[in-house]
Amino acid sequence: MRIAGLASGMDIDSIVKNLMMAERMPLDKLKQKKQLLEWKRDDFRSINTLMLNFRDKLSQLKLTANYRARTVTSSNDDRVSATVTSGAAQASYSISQVEQLATAATRVNGGVISKGNNKIDPTKTLASQLGSFEEGASFEWKSGVIQSKTFNSTQTMKLEGKPLEASIKVNGKKYEIATNKEQIGDNEVFIEEDGTLVFSKELPKDSVVKVDYVLENKTANFTYPANAETPLTMWNVGATGLASATIKINGQEIEIGNADENGNAQLGSYGTINLKTGTITFDQDNEEIKEQEVKIEVTYTQNYSTFNINTHTSKGEQNEQFFITDNDTLNSVIRKVNDSDAGVTMFYDSFTDRVTLTRKETGDFNEGNEINVDGDFITKILKFDNEANNETGGTNAKFTINGLETQRNSNTFDMSGVTITLKQTFTESDGTVSLAVANDSNQVFENIKGFVEQYNELIAEIGKKLNEEKHRSYKPLTDDEREDLSEKQQEKWEEMARSGLLKGDPILSSVLSAMRLDMSNPVETQGLFKQLASIGITTTANYLEGGKLEINEAKLKAALEEDPTSVENLFRGNGTGADRGIIHKLYDTVDASMKKIQEKAGRATSTNQQFAIGRELINVGDGIDRFEVKMKMVEARYWKQFTAMEKAIQRANEQSAFLMQQFFNY
Repeated sequence: MRIAGLASGMDIDSIVKNLMMAERMPLDKLKQKKQLLEWKRDDFRSINTLMLNFRDKLSQLKLTANYRARTVTSSNDDRVSATVTSGAAQASYSISQVEQLATAATRVNGGVISKGNNKIDPTKTLASQLGSFEEGASFEWKSGVIQSKTFNSTQTMKLEGKPLEASIKVNGKKYEIATNKEQIGDNEVFIEEDGTLVFSKELPKDSVVKVDYVLENKTANFTYPANAETPLTMWNVGATGLASATIKINGQEIEIGNADENGNAQLGSYGTINLKTGTITFDQDNEEIKEQEVKIEVTYTQNYSTFNINTHTSKGEQNEQFFITDNDTLNSVIRKVNDSDAGVTMFYDSFTDRVTLTRKETGDFNEGNEINVDGDFITKILKFDNEANNETGGTNAKFTINGLETQRNSNTFDMSGVTITLKQTFTESDGTVSLAVANDSNQVFENIKGFVEQYNELIAEIGKKLNEEKHRSYKPLTDDEREDLSEKQQEKWEEMARSGLLKGDPILSSVLSAMRLDMSNPVETQGLFKQLASIGITTTANYLEGGKLEINEAKLKAALEEDPTSVENLFRGNGTGADRGIIHKLYDTVDASMKKIQEKAGRATSTNQQFAIGRELINVGDGIDRFEVKMKMVEARYWKQFTAMEKAIQRANEQSAFLMQQFFNY
């Protein structure tokens, strides 16, 4: 128990506080030391971030693309245009004629698909308007349930059962269905009676197997507990477009009424089912549903059909199988085709009431048809056939370049790093189109200029830290000192206290000297230029700028035009001796210095044990912890002493009062 001056009349709290301030002076010095170490660590890391950015720039400048930028011009951009990469050789191309442009193969269907003047609506389901198709009466849906599954190579690949039909792809490549388990060929798969997929050999790691298939039917089950807090209102079977369904509720088969135009059918007293959406809506007045456990079993089928589109492309022959139901719309069928790997675009034109298939690639990839179709839906409903006269296009570009008659599948093609685009046909009499590939010295100049600017930024920051004035009279603020200063005053004080922490640092001095040496030493190239000064890059005359570089633009541009290879070798020569380029030497210097700084100050992800300043911080932190414990003991001792004094004074006061009382009694 602390007694604070009741007997003595002294301000014990203030006395102890002042005594502790004196006792805490060594602790404040430890905390200031810790703050200085943290600031020093952060300053080193800021320098390392600049070095990292500069090293990344140096990594880019090791690439030839930065010195071999090219430009290409066309004498007639309306007929032939071109772009160029850095790897292209300086050359010229002469295109004397373009006999034929590459075109994409297009197959047009055999006629209108609607019956009479009542055109079909591509947004409505096929089931709702099958009679509106001209050949709708001759088309029959198949019965089954369409399913889709995707497996990876580590999973057990098993379907719910042996499908009626299936389309299987491994990593996007179609596999045929084998009929004999003992004779499974490459790119084939056998399906067991229980639905297990069997391949001839183990699939490569990370393989993806996608299976689209049709089951004879499917059963969905659902159980809802009795007297649940939330009443059972609806449940979806997990499929849409149900053609038939057998529904059992608590084991009793429920008769399904006739569906209305919206697909709703009555389920006796239990509610309704929407065959289009597969949703059962329960009657909330049915007491059985409210009070008893409800077990629902739905076995259903869908109306479905399949069709195939076979195309010849640059990847070879593509055979894509499509699964659709009568709940699809013409638009959704078109979307499935366009999003597939068939490599074609399906299009329905409502004005002509016809459908087309256009291959996404131009070019001639097959002697016969480029696009073939198969399946009742696409041949009867959409009225496609495989007649040659219903297919156009699918031609290669034919042209003459530098006197050579040649062909390409596309109107845009690459030739030795030059991407050429043919835009029009023309003959030799119309005039030759010339393409000229030249060195883009302006782009190379900008690349070198960017390097010099980043170098200057780095050495300026390092030089600033090395020469920053150190204000020894400014120490990090203590908590008590902060209370007496405004926020702006604190910021200004800390700016002064933080200044000069890296002044004269040997690591930074070393890297600055090494970088300057790398920039000034000659490089033994085979060309005209062996030093930066010879191409117009020199140190500024102002020594206070610490070795910053400046560029004589005219001289550098002239050097790039005169001997671009020599300039490239000066910067990125791959030698190991005197012929080693400036970029490689700088990279090695910066990389080694970054490692030294990391050993000194670590990085953001480092623990204190991993770097020198961090280990100092651990020691200082331990000292602070020990001193804090000591301060608590000292403060407790002071209070104990003053409490004892107060008690003694209190006893003396009591004795004095007693004696005085006795005196007055006599």
